[in-house]
Amino acid sequence: MQPEAIVLFQGDSITDAARDRTCPADLGHGFAALAATALRSRRPDLTVLNRGVAGNRIGDLRDRWEADTLAHRPALLTVLIGVNDTWHYYEGGPHSPVEVWEEEYRGLLARLHGHCAPRLVLIEPFLVPVTPEQWTWRGDLDPRIHAVRRLAAEHDALLLAADGLLNQAARAAGRPTLIAADGVHPTALGHRLLAEAWLRLVDDAVGG
Repeated sequence: MQPEAIVLFQGDSITDAARDRTCPADLGHGFAALAATALRSRRPDLTVLNRGVAGNRIGDLRDRWEADTLAHRPALLTVLIGVNDTWHYYEGGPHSPVEVWEEEYRGLLARLHGHCAPRLVLIEPFLVPVTPEQWTWRGDLDPRIHAVRRLAAEHDALLLAADGLLNQAARAAGRPTLIAADGVHPTALGHRLLAEAWLRLVDDAVGG
C-alpha cells in the first residue's frame, strides 16, 4: 500500500459498533477500531475510516455506496454485510432472495473496480445461534455465506471466514453468548477475535 492510503471498513452494525456518526474519524468500539489501533502502530501514515451503519442490508449499502465508499477511493476496503437481510426476513420483513442479493453485491464490487482498484477483504456474514429459533435462520444465511465466498474468488479478494471462526470460538468458550450475546452482535471477545483474524489476513497486503 502507498503512504497516506485510506483503509475503509464498510458494513452494518457489527462494523458500525456504536461509532459517533457526527465525527467522521470515529471508529466505534468494535473490530474495526481494534484492528485500526494495531494497524496504525505499524503504519502511522495510514488513514482508517469506518462507514458501517447499523441495520443496513444490501439495498441500504447500495444506496450509500457512492458517498460512503467510492468517494474515499480506498486502498484497502473491508465489507461485512448480509446478516440483516436474513434477520429482518425472519422477523417479518421483506425477503431478499439470495440470488438477487448476490447480484446486488456483485454490482457494488463491479462499480468499485470501475472506480478504483483497492485490495479487498470480504467478511462472511455470520450467526452464532443462541436460541433454537436462530438455527432456522441458517437456511437463509448459509447461502449468503457461500455467495460471499464466490464473490471473493471472482474478485481476488481476501476472505475472512468469520462464521466458522466465531462458531468454533463459541464451542471453545463453552457457550455462544460469550461470543455473540444475541447471536448476531459480537461481544468484546468476539470483536477481538474478528480483529485478530483481520490483522493476520491483511498483514502482507499492508506491508506489516
